[in-house]
Amino acid sequence: MFRKVLIANRGEIARRVIRTCQRLGIATVAVYSDADADALHVREADEAVRIGPPPVAQSYLQVNAIVQAARDTGADAVHPGYGLLSEQPAFARAVREAGIKFIGPSADAIAAMGSKIAARSMMKTAGVPIVPGTEGAVDLAEALSFAEQIGYPVMLKAAHGGGGIGMQVVHNADELSKVFTSNQSRAKAYFGNGEMFVEKVVESPRHIEIQVLFDEHGNGVFLWERECSVQRRHQKVIEEAPSSFVDDELRQAMGQAALKAAQTIGYSNAGTVEFLVDSAKQFYFLEMNTRLQVEHPVTEMITGLDLVELQLQIADGALLPFAQSDVPLVGHAIECRVYAEDPEKMLPSPGTIEQLTLPTGEGVRNDVGVESGSKVTPYYDPMIGKLIVHAPSRSEAIRRMADALSSYTVTGIKTNLPLLRKVIDSDAFARGDTTTDFLHKWF
Repeated sequence: MFRKVLIANRGEIARRVIRTCQRLGIATVAVYSDADADALHVREADEAVRIGPPPVAQSYLQVNAIVQAARDTGADAVHPGYGLLSEQPAFARAVREAGIKFIGPSADAIAAMGSKIAARSMMKTAGVPIVPGTEGAVDLAEALSFAEQIGYPVMLKAAHGGGGIGMQVVHNADELSKVFTSNQSRAKAYFGNGEMFVEKVVESPRHIEIQVLFDEHGNGVFLWERECSVQRRHQKVIEEAPSSFVDDELRQAMGQAALKAAQTIGYSNAGTVEFLVDSAKQFYFLEMNTRLQVEHPVTEMITGLDLVELQLQIADGALLPFAQSDVPLVGHAIECRVYAEDPEKMLPSPGTIEQLTLPTGEGVRNDVGVESGSKVTPYYDPMIGKLIVHAPSRSEAIRRMADALSSYTVTGIKTNLPLLRKVIDSDAFARGDTTTDFLHKWF
């Protein structure tokens, strides 16, 4: 196993990786910007290296600085976490060219899924269902022509990136004409590529994803599904596993499709294949995330597996330690993302956390990157942590989450805790009526 791992990330995910490494006796190296000099992940790692000023473009996105930090500290592996450089082929390639193990898939596999257009084409060839859409990138005239043929509403999408940026449902030609250029410009500003494509809208779908694991010898398993349909502006807010909507037949069909998707690109390590599922339980490939997901804890809770430990083992060349028939599925887990944001305006709310009180108790887990006195800056994603619960059944998990949220206290900044409490207490959530328009429909 590796002697020393550098974590090319920050906040709660850096702490999460450090926790498993410490349990396994692996030394850790944190990287940090000036804004994070006193952050928890910096204090908890065995070593820490400054990589630049607060803006991500000058620190956490500096490939050369991070690779040099790994060299200087003698790290023999790099864990990318999620976000930031985790899905940048150039980073994975630079790490490997430095003679250091990248804990994730190959640069080629990352690149294959980096373009949604290319990914759609590969999945179609592999026989994985895709949403009807344009074959490639389109200009406005081509987008209007396709939308006219397939019928409105349609989804305008950026070919690169994620987080809902450059993505918009449009209902008629006038609306498409008005928003095409602005979405294109936004995508280019965020991802360096303004290519756009168009898909038919799947009405009130569920967003369901399949966690896969492949070792470097071609063996793969899927670790059931996560329901991620409670979203705000195409960004996930609440996730659960398993889905109350998915039956065994659909679970197996989606699992096999996810394995096929990963095999098509020669995938290894942990990855997630995301699908849209309509009311008739027809599923369509959405994208593949070639990294650990924010919501991985709910999978860990229902399987009893440590996904970071498995990532490390796979990267070290080990065979998967179990077969598909050995994967447990026990109880139900729910995760709420706690954001530093104004719950009314749904905008980031930076500032100093005066007091942070986290819930405790049976089946309660907190993955956080902050503490009392921490400053939430405008430089980074406003998620301050994740609250996860596990219980024998979904109804019990909902009750446990409601109790946990009632004792979760953050003062000094505004958070989305009031919204989370409303959702968990709602009849609609209890019924499992969680399509992607859930928040718009009920709140």
